[in-house]
Amino acid sequence: MNNDQMQGWIKEMTGRLRSGIGKAIGDRTVTWKGRVEQVIGKTQASYGDARARLKKRL
Repeated sequence: MNNDQMQGWIKEMTGRLRSGIGKAIGDRTVTWKGRVEQVIGKTQASYGDARARLKKRL
């Protein structure tokens, strides 16, 4: 697991936690920020996956 994969996974999990907290307290802003963080994390993890696949091919 490379650095981008790990950081992406951490951001995704943090976003899920933040989104859940936002829903629990009824704060749309916190929920929205959590969802944005999830998308950023998934994107970064996907980038890390692509880098790992490319490294295996070379």
